[in-house]
Amino acid sequence: MSRSRREFLRAAGTLLGAGLLRDVLASPGTVPGAMAGMPMRATAARLAAPKRPLVNPATLAPFVDPLPLPARARPVGQRAHPAWPGRLLPCYRMEMRAFAARLHRDLPPTPQWGYAGSAPGPTIEVERDQPVLVEWANALPARHFLPIDHTIHGAEADKPEVRAVTHVHGARVPADSDGWPEDWYVPGRSALSRYPNAQDAATLWYHDHAMGITRLNIYAGLYGAWLVRDAQERALGLPSGDCDVPLFLCDRLVGRDGQLYYPVSDDPAAPWVMQCQGNAVLCNGKLFPYLDVEPRRYRLRLLNVANSSFFELALTHGLAFQQIGSDQGLLPAPVERSQITLYPAERADVVVDFAGLAGQRVQLQLHGGGILEFRVGDRGRRDDSVLPLRLRSVPRLDIAAAHDRVLTLGEMDDADGNALRMLLDGKHWSDPVSERPHAGSVETWSFVNLSGDAHPVHLHLVRFQVLDRRPFDLFAWNARRQLKYTGPAQPPPPHEAGWKDTVRADPGMVTRIAVRFEGEPGRYVWHCHLLEHEDNEMMRPYELLPG
Repeated sequence: MSRSRREFLRAAGTLLGAGLLRDVLASPGTVPGAMAGMPMRATAARLAAPKRPLVNPATLAPFVDPLPLPARARPVGQRAHPAWPGRLLPCYRMEMRAFAARLHRDLPPTPQWGYAGSAPGPTIEVERDQPVLVEWANALPARHFLPIDHTIHGAEADKPEVRAVTHVHGARVPADSDGWPEDWYVPGRSALSRYPNAQDAATLWYHDHAMGITRLNIYAGLYGAWLVRDAQERALGLPSGDCDVPLFLCDRLVGRDGQLYYPVSDDPAAPWVMQCQGNAVLCNGKLFPYLDVEPRRYRLRLLNVANSSFFELALTHGLAFQQIGSDQGLLPAPVERSQITLYPAERADVVVDFAGLAGQRVQLQLHGGGILEFRVGDRGRRDDSVLPLRLRSVPRLDIAAAHDRVLTLGEMDDADGNALRMLLDGKHWSDPVSERPHAGSVETWSFVNLSGDAHPVHLHLVRFQVLDRRPFDLFAWNARRQLKYTGPAQPPPPHEAGWKDTVRADPGMVTRIAVRFEGEPGRYVWHCHLLEHEDNEMMRPYELLPG
């Protein structure tokens, strides 16, 4: 479990505490506490009170709507591509457009944006080493319905309000198809991207990545699943078909009129806030849904697609999760867990066995409150699935000759410790590229977290292994830039023993990962996946050089 911002700041003896919207709203239309601020100010602004009354989810009837299951995307045809001469590749067309849908039976329809007019969008399923093409088409309105901060780099007033570019999170993809944040396009335009899919079976996801407004576009609903399958995983006999269920988890603030509310500061000219956390937790776009299941094993793919919130998940009836995979595919062996904590962009692939619970109702709980109800039927089909003792070999990377990069995670604060801007290694997006690994090389990256927040750090293109986390002396670093450790290195727990693409870097800790830079040379990015941080300078380019 990560240390909280408050605990870290108390331990450091500083005055950097900042109010965060962590707690569920006590009543409609109220937001407790203050939220930290914006760029271009000497002091951080405070969180503005909502201008419309908000829904209190506790007043809604729970478990009255069925859980929506994302449609499966189908190719619209075949196309040639110069990267694969002489071949015709399946080609998908994914159109981003506005739509309205009820988040709950008793709420008015909520205007949203989504791929193919749904949130989450259709699931794209691909086979390992079978390349596909996707045309990502922007058919959104010309005006944004969420508040843009024009003081943020990349979102200046001379930029179009509505722009988009799609990134497949976790995909090993050429640079020209990775969703470079500045390669956005406006309504009426599209981009054709190529995906080699040369990677292990894994639960990936796609989402918008437009510079300066990613937090708004994802909050609006621009996300969906990308599943890579392969023969080795298929041979294990894990639950499949309709017993393989993706669960997108995110939180929102919703007005009583059904409109999404995105929190803003008290400065209309600079509305950015440090974190966006809501009181309405959606599962596949619904509030308090239910899912009819049979008394058998199910595979649940848990995805945290929230802007800023982490989720602590558990099951009732004493049920345990058997975690079989993380961000980049299967673990070496199943890990039994009574609770799973996911930070933004992290995934957990789990098997849950409902056998012996016929006729009962099991809840998936978040921080102790039910967010999804499984209704176990009295009978079902014969369960031929298995939970193997061994899943997939995950050989450890050899780091004996690896180059180590020491990179800080920090923030520019006002006198009260409220953040004005977030930075990686003290650099802005527009500063010269400083990380230039060679293709095929192995490096270790040590994230020195100088801030009071846990940051989920994501590297595009690559997968990596978590090596350890280790406490350090913040004062020694600030005074002399000396990395003085204050305790032993803590190895990753078993559920982090597989391949990852997003890692939680805790405050007051050095989090170390090992990376083999596999892929096509070109420019990529690494960033914090707290979307409010990513949009306000906590993202940096890196360049992959030829081997």
